[in-house]
Parts: sequence; structure tokens; C-alpha cells
Amino acid sequence: SMLVRSAEDALNFKLVTDLGYYSEVLDYLKKEKLALAENEKIKFVRYTDLNDKAINEESMVSGKSKIVVIYGTGSIEDGKSDQNSIGSYTFSEEIRKARLDEDVKAIVLRINSPGGSALASDVIWKEVELTKKVKPVVASMSDMAASGGYYIAMACDTIIAHPTTITGSIGVFGVLMNGKEFLEDKLGVTADRVTTGKFSDIGSFTRPITEFEKQIIQKEVERIYDQFTLKAAQGRQISVETMRDELAEGRVWSGIEAKNNKLVDGFGNLDDAIAIAAEMANQKEYQVVYWPEQKTTFLTQLIRQMEEEESKAIKLNLGSLYPVYKTIQNADKLNGVQARIPYELIIR
Repeated sequence: SMLVRSAEDALNFKLVTDLGYYSEVLDYLKKEKLALAENEKIKFVRYTDLNDKAINEESMVSGKSKIVVIYGTGSIEDGKSDQNSIGSYTFSEEIRKARLDEDVKAIVLRINSPGGSALASDVIWKEVELTKKVKPVVASMSDMAASGGYYIAMACDTIIAHPTTITGSIGVFGVLMNGKEFLEDKLGVTADRVTTGKFSDIGSFTRPITEFEKQIIQKEVERIYDQFTLKAAQGRQISVETMRDELAEGRVWSGIEAKNNKLVDGFGNLDDAIAIAAEMANQKEYQVVYWPEQKTTFLTQLIRQMEEEESKAIKLNLGSLYPVYKTIQNADKLNGVQARIPYELIIR
């Protein structure tokens, strides 16, 4: 009867030893396995580098107070970031690096995102939550910081938006594709299956889900929504009831409405957010550093220029259908429960 449906179930049935965020894994390694101090770095080695005779430590520029701006642009996804996405691994690593660097006195998260994976958003949220206990963290919202984009921001000490920022959309949903009729009626393709268990092919593209499977997925969506709204209420010091009944449920707000509803603290651009972060850290003289660092090699610039030209050509040919093309192109990234604004905005 599919007893294990979540990470908590796996723990209850002793399929895993413990549950925790990546930061908690690092703490466990430092304290229990390596006897390192909290501010010491673990020297990880890639398995491909095991044959190297020496490991060069990363050189660090020190001796000057820094305010770090960490950019997050695009859909929120598991793994590493690229030009059009916020990868939970990359973004969390940048925040963690800033937290451990004593020269970094405050952090500004510059967010422009419609959201994405609920799990990836939660992983980043945890790093923000840990970091604000050590040094100020300010969110600077750009055109959009909605759903998962708000999830990242809501743990920050202060949230600065533009009056026209699209934000809120505190909600989650799940997406499952059923291509059975399309495959059979349009392409003449039928699918047979061999399964190792009653629910081993749950979410299969080639068949509709059963009512029981739908209930399983719906329960997980509701669990993640409860977690999202609880953390949002705590981060913004709003009652859970107000958050769930009046502000959440996927409602989308402008920056002005968000400020009136206490979802953001004030208005301003990135420079204003940096100034606020510096004031919170009592820093009058400081260097502003932008992460992740941009690679400016000739090859990187050439590839980026080629990608931009290709994108312009496709956009020119497709015209008004280009947003639809981009949506279809990104459909395969909608894995798991999504904390994402549930429509595409077309700005002309």
C-alpha cells in the first residue's frame, strides 16, 4: 500500500539513518568525523582528482570588509546554476561561502525568478536561515520574485522590492503528464510495462494515474504547501492563519500590495539594498563583490554570443509563439512539486 511516501516515512521505517539539510551533513562531518572547528573548511576532493599528488587550496582575498551580492536569475532547479536558472547547489554554495568568509560582513540576494522546484527552493531557504544568524542578509527583488523566488527571500532580515515587482504567489502545485491517448491515437504507439511493485511506475507518461495515486501526490503537495506557508509566516512575523487565509493560496501581489501586506519591507533598487545591508552590518567603508564571478574568457564570450544570436533568430521566426516554445522547452524541468508562478508573463 505504498507505506513510504515521504522522507519522514523513510526515516520511520528505518530506510535512512536521519533527515537533514546539506549544511547539517557538513556539521555532522566536522563535529563527529573530522573534529574540525565550526569555521574550518572541509577539504573535499572530487573522485576524479584522487590520483593528484597535491590539493591546492583556494586563494582568498582578505583584509577588507566586503558586501557580497549574489545573483539569482531564472527558474529554480536542483543542481548547478546556468545563465537561465538558479541551481540549488550553486546558489547554496555561494551563500555558504559568504557565511564562512569573515571578510564578508553582509549579503544581498538579488532575485529575479518566477520560482521552480519546491525542494530546491527549500534547500536555498535553509542556507539563508543559517546565514542570517551570523550576518545580515538582505533580499533585493528585481522584476519578479514569486513563489520559489519568494521562498528564497522570505528568510532574509529585510526584503526590498520595486513598486512594480511581481511577488507573492505563495503556493505549490504538482504536474503529471498523461500521454496515453496522444501516443495511441496520434502516433499509433502502445506501451506495455513490467513493474517491480504496485506503485513503481507512478507518474508514468504512458498511463493515467489512479485515484489512490492522485491522493498520494495531493497529500504531498499539501504537506509542502503547509511547510511553505508556515516558514513564510515565521520569516515575516505574521500569524499562520493570516498567511494562509489572506496572503497565500497562490495570490500574486505587486510590490506596493506586498508592502501593504508586510510581505516586503520597503522599496528600492540594488544600490539601496546594498546600503541597507552595510548599515545593518555597521560598515561605512566596504568593497562590493558580485557572485558568482563572471567568466570572461574569449571562448566563454563567443559561446554566449552564439547562444544569444540563436535565441534572437528563434524569437524572430516564432514571433508571438516564442513564449509557448520556451514553455515547452522547459517542460521537462518540471520535476516534483513546484513552487512556481503558474503562468508565463509576456512583456511586449
